[in-house]
Amino acid sequence: MNEPIARLRALRSVELRTTACVDSVNFYSEVWGLQVVEAGADRAWLRGTGDQHHAVQLTAAERNGLGRITFAVSTPREIDEAARRLEARGIAIVGGPGQVDAVGGGYGLQFVDLEGRVIELLADTFAVAKIATSDAVPVGVTHVVLNTIDIDAAVEFYSDVLGMRVSDWSEHQMAFLRCNTDHHSIAFNQAPWTSVNHVAYEMSTVDNFMRGIGRLRHHGVLPLWGPGKHGPGDNTFSYFGDPAGLVCEYTSGIAQVEEDRWLCKVWRRVPELSDLWGTAGPPSAEVRERMAGIADPGAFERFPASNATLS
Repeated sequence: MNEPIARLRALRSVELRTTACVDSVNFYSEVWGLQVVEAGADRAWLRGTGDQHHAVQLTAAERNGLGRITFAVSTPREIDEAARRLEARGIAIVGGPGQVDAVGGGYGLQFVDLEGRVIELLADTFAVAKIATSDAVPVGVTHVVLNTIDIDAAVEFYSDVLGMRVSDWSEHQMAFLRCNTDHHSIAFNQAPWTSVNHVAYEMSTVDNFMRGIGRLRHHGVLPLWGPGKHGPGDNTFSYFGDPAGLVCEYTSGIAQVEEDRWLCKVWRRVPELSDLWGTAGPPSAEVRERMAGIADPGAFERFPASNATLS
């Protein structure tokens, strides 16, 4: 078995391709609680209160989709080694390795997974100070759930190539993978097509989680599902739709994994385990449809040569 290409430190940020870029920037900055770091004619970068330069990039597009997922890696030397290991595995590199000429800076590379998602590894980004505030706003992005046509292949790729570990399964429908002590940074959901299911943003406390939901209600934005508390991950949840129809989540209290003591388990998919509090009820047909999204060819459309490399 090959060594993973790098040691991931954390999920750093997510790029979302959106059909309602201007309205979404307004929503995430004026209602959701993020701050605009920089904005252009067709894209914007927004941060939370944490120490990442930005948590989400919004990019104008003709249809909704995932732009890329960015993980933090410690050093440029590790990025160069990751490039060598990717090349040895025959995995398409679509950017780098090298200095990143983009907002936030850094030294990185981008490659493509089995279903066309762009994964970025990044080191030496611009340092930013945490924001001290009593407002109930997100710290940053904490996990992304991805719809996959082959959950076993997806889990194998992210485990073997990226060194992620499976924390838990929800029957054979969902798999939760971690790259640090957080229960999951990525989760896969078996689905008819590849798409982004939702992006979750960390609230620092349960109190701030509830206060954030209250702020959205004040703006006339009601939860699609929640508030509640999941069994797998032990985290609170409340899901909302943004102006483009993409699903975003407030969450708090994610389970922390002690590597030598954690036992991966298979959870039954029953209402009392999907919501331990019993406050949310089962997910509605509307939220399931929103989370399903639309088929997203990703890099296979934007970088056609990447498909030939992986096939």
